[in-house]
Formats: sequence, C-alpha cells, structure tokens
Amino acid sequence: MINGWLKSMSLEQKIGQLFMCGFDGTKPNESILQLLRDYHIGGVNFFRRNLLSPEQASELTASLQREAAIPLLISLDQEGGMVSGIEQGITLMPGNMALGAAGDEAAVYNAALFSGTELRAMGLNMNFAPCIDVNNNPLNPVIGVRSYGENPELVGRMGSAAVKGYQTAGITATVKHFPGHGDTSTDSHHELPLVAHDRKRLHEVELAPFKRAIASGVDAIMTAHVIFPAYESRPIPATLSHPILTGLLRGELGFEGVITTDCLEMNAVSQGVGVGEGAVMAIEAGADLVLISHQIHLQVEGLKAVIKAVREGRISESRINESVVRLLNMKEKRGLFMQQPSSPGLIRQLVGAQEHRAAAQSISERSITIVRNNNQIPLNKEEATYIIWPNMRPVSETAEPPGEETTLGRLLGGWLEASIEHIISVNPVEEEIAKVLSDSQGYRQIIVGTYNAIFSEGQQRIVTSLAAREGVQLTVVSLRMPYDLNVFPEVRGYIACYENKPLTIRSLAKVLTGEIQAGGKLPVTSQTTFEH
Repeated sequence: MINGWLKSMSLEQKIGQLFMCGFDGTKPNESILQLLRDYHIGGVNFFRRNLLSPEQASELTASLQREAAIPLLISLDQEGGMVSGIEQGITLMPGNMALGAAGDEAAVYNAALFSGTELRAMGLNMNFAPCIDVNNNPLNPVIGVRSYGENPELVGRMGSAAVKGYQTAGITATVKHFPGHGDTSTDSHHELPLVAHDRKRLHEVELAPFKRAIASGVDAIMTAHVIFPAYESRPIPATLSHPILTGLLRGELGFEGVITTDCLEMNAVSQGVGVGEGAVMAIEAGADLVLISHQIHLQVEGLKAVIKAVREGRISESRINESVVRLLNMKEKRGLFMQQPSSPGLIRQLVGAQEHRAAAQSISERSITIVRNNNQIPLNKEEATYIIWPNMRPVSETAEPPGEETTLGRLLGGWLEASIEHIISVNPVEEEIAKVLSDSQGYRQIIVGTYNAIFSEGQQRIVTSLAAREGVQLTVVSLRMPYDLNVFPEVRGYIACYENKPLTIRSLAKVLTGEIQAGGKLPVTSQTTFEH
C-alpha cells in the first residue's frame, strides 16, 4: 500500500507530506486550505485558538481530512496540567511533574490512555507529548513542571508509561525535546540555548529517557532548538544537526521512527538561519516532519525552499522518499487510512467520561506534596485566615488560559470561620506589596500562593516579610515551579502543587482542611530542608 502511494505521488506531494502547519481560526481558513490544496501538506497542528469544544474539534478535524488526498496527521500539545491545547469539555489530566510527584507508573499509563482516547474521539491522532526532558536546572524558564522531575530513571519510567498509554489509544506519542532541553536557562522560543555537557554525561542524564522511550516503541521524537557542542561542532541547534539527528539518534540510538522538528518559527531558528533554510537543513540533518505553526508566508517559504533544494540537487529525491515512507507507515500503523469521524453520541460517551475524571482527581490528590509542615497543616479552621493568591496569566498559546476563577479563598470560604483573600499580580508592584503587608497585619494564619516566585522579586518580598513576623503560621503554596521553596529557607510550612488548575486547587483545599492526606513526593531537589 505504501509503495503504491509513493509511486503515485509527484515531487511536490511528497515534499508536502514532510510539513505540518498551523492556522488561525476554529474553521478551515484560506491559509490552511491553500496549504492543503496547493502544497499537499501532510499534517495540521492545533492550538487553543483552534479548539472550542469536543464537538467543534471533531467537526474541524473531519473538515480538514476531507480536503486531504492522504490522511492528515492532526496534532496538538496536550501534555496535561499547565500545557494543554484544549480544556473545554474534556478530561484535563495533571501535568508531568504532578505525575512524577504521585510516582505511579500505572497512573501515568492510564492518564495517557484516557487522554488519548478522548483526543482520538475528537479526530486528533498525534500528541506532542510526553515531555521527557530531565529538569535539573531550577532556572529553566520553559520546561520546569513539564518534566516528570530531575531523576533520569524516574523520567524514563514515567515517559515510557505515557508513550504506551497514548499509543494504545491510537495516538502517535511524540517524546521531546531531543537530546534534552532540561538543563537550559534560556527559552528557545526566544533565543538559542546551549547545553555544554560531554557525551558521557549526556548519555547518563539527558539521553537516558529517550533511550528508554525508543526501547518502548515510541512513534515519534521531537527535536530541541538547543546547541550541543559534544555532538555538533557548528553553533547550530540540534534540529539542524546531521551528527545529532542522523549520527546520534538514528545511528547510535537506533531510532527508526519519525523525527519531527519543534516549530521553526521559534526565534532559535527563525532569527538565525531563517525558516526556509531551516527547513532545508532540518531535512538534510535527518528530520522527517517539519513543523511551521503560524504564519502562511513562512510556511510557504519553507515548502518552496525544500522544493528548490530538491530540484537543484542539494537534497536527493531518495532522501525525501525515506521520510515519506516513515510518515505513511506511521499513519498506517495508527489506523489513519481507516479513521472515520466519531458520532456525537460516541464523543459524549468518551470525552470527559466519569472514569477519566475520577482518574484525574485521584492523581491530583496524590500529587500534592507537603515539603515542610511544622504542625500547621491542616489549618486551624477557627483561626481568622488571610490568603494571598496570584492572578495567573497565560504565557503561551498552550499554557493556562486567562481568567481561572477557582481560587483557594473561594474553596475554603465555607470551611474557615473567617477568611479574606487578596488577589495580587504575578509581578506585584510596590503599591500591591504594601497593601497586602498592611492588610494582613493582625492575622496569625496566613497562606500565600506563589507562581514562579523564583523569577518574581515582588512575590519574594511579600513572603520574606510575612515569614519574619512573630507568631504567624505562614504556609506557602507553590502553584507552578516547586523551586520557589529555595528562595524561602525561612518558611516553615511549604506545599508544592506543580500547577494552578481548578482540580489541583480543590485537591490542595482538601489537604489544608485535613479531608485527605498529601501523598506526593518532591521529584526535584530542595536546596533547603527542615524536619517535618
């Protein structure tokens, strides 16, 4: 079947199969229709901007498939927790670091199986997850809680369980970001990071989870826009490196599946070699699927650059054929040639199913981690309580949406005898800091939610000022990066939640009231510890 497809395809149709593109809108617009009809692209990548509900997602995927001569890969970043392409009407599973804190491989498998089942019911067939970067740098601005933790063995076990869950559900799992984005202190969306470790260290830490995922039969691996001088002498990201993609990943590690790039519009590539040249270099390096997620002129630039490179002999047609065969084999393996849109009844039955939601709740409750207690958890319900809560804002198209209405104060209001909640910004200005410090005077039980306080001087000032007060039982709750605890060595009550989703906050409230026991284990190292 695959050879038949290959023989019938023109050069332009073959090259189109190597591209996955995104677009604006909740219905196919002229940009994506042009890419499908004129350039024969092989995949479409969704973001929040595209998805409103399970029913709408199903209609959108079906309409796109109708425009394609060869079934499309349709993907999104549904990592769970803080990074999700869709939340409305579906079961949002906890994110990776919460799963790492819960420490249960079977739960990770089920989370991926249930999430994958819902994605497939909506017509999606590829997930850019799980993230198996080993996050051993507290100052990493882009991975953080998207990682299962800092231990390569834990990350490898959890990542392989997720791969098996997704692929059992008929979803192509994509582990990322090869060879590893965990030990960076810059974000490749904005600049080009570098990981300077030698090969021995890379094999022991960064590469270990990828080797395990390959052994587990993962369908696809996404590249990192990160420089690795141990394998590539030129100052170019792994995405564009033949020694890394072909020499290391294909040759040394024996990966035979699909290699996909991260988005070439990220500054690490687009502001360097450029999107067109980046697409050519990525395919020369060994990539099979080129991801260009946003702008039609850059998508066309990438496609035309590759067509030109083949016509001029820079890339051989046999090299294109290798990738087309891998992509078509993967599509056949995951049943895309037989995939039909789900009926509304099946969508209602599978998406948001009670079994799935119960699994998400169980994982969430087991992930809450009491790092330091000092006999102040559970709270004293009879004590007047002052709660300071951050007003989170989205950081990307796949991160949390604005306007999360679930706050701790709302959930504890009916349980505490008396409480007041003050909402602050993530980077509070002098006026906000002064107000909460003034208004909280006289309260002996205070809770502060932090959101990446390791990067926020204002949040740090609030916490350290409150911790210095005599007779105050201060409990700090991190709502994303657990590394916030490292800037508060004086805080005697500290809880790590790893995310700020409504389900997580409900789980936190249950721990604070004593309704459940916190069962999470911190999957990263605390630089400061106290006796519990």
